[in-house]
Formats: sequence, structure tokens, C-alpha cells
Amino acid sequence: MVSKDQGIGGIIFIICAAIALLYIVTLFYPQWIIDIGLTSAADAEATIQFWVIAVPVFVAFVAIMGIGMWIGWTMATTPPPRPIEEITSEIEEETKEETKEETEEEEKPKKTGK
Repeated sequence: MVSKDQGIGGIIFIICAAIALLYIVTLFYPQWIIDIGLTSAADAEATIQFWVIAVPVFVAFVAIMGIGMWIGWTMATTPPPRPIEEITSEIEEETKEETKEETEEEEKPKKTGK
């Protein structure tokens, strides 16, 4: 039995494989676009090859810049971490308070028993 996630993964795989195949065919044999009648310009092969390369480069560039903007925004809006010394002193204080409370709890039964 195929789960929903496996089905979606299979569809994504098939779509990506088809796009990759179409990209490779168009890059090395742009004549097929002219043959099916999508364009009829004399210099169409060079233009098609240019756009086949330019569009993915543009998309990748914009994606990388978007990731960079997201990282910059996150760094700019996230408060800095507290110094380790401050955290260490808080832990020591909590440990001292817990030890003091445990000592007081141990002494209470002794006092009431006398």
C-alpha cells in the first residue's frame, strides 16, 4: 500500500524528471520548438538556448538572494544571547537555593520530633 506522502513524492519525482528532460532536450536541440510551431524567427535557436539558460540562472539567483535576506532579517531581529557568565551565575544561585531548601526540609522533622 502506498502512503499519501509516497504518492506525492512519486508525483514530484515524475514532474522533476520531465522538466529536466525537457530542459536538456531544449538546450541541445532547440529546433523542436521551431518544429512544433511555437516560434518561427530565423535566429530562434540562439534565442531559445539563451532563455533556457537565463531563466534557471535568474530563478537560482533570486532564490539565493531571498535566502540571504531571510538570514539577514533573522539575525537583525533576533536579540543577542545572554552571556555565559550570567547563565552560569543563575545556575549556581538556583543550585544554592535548592540545596538550602533541601537542608531546611531535612531539619524540619528533627525540630518537630523533639
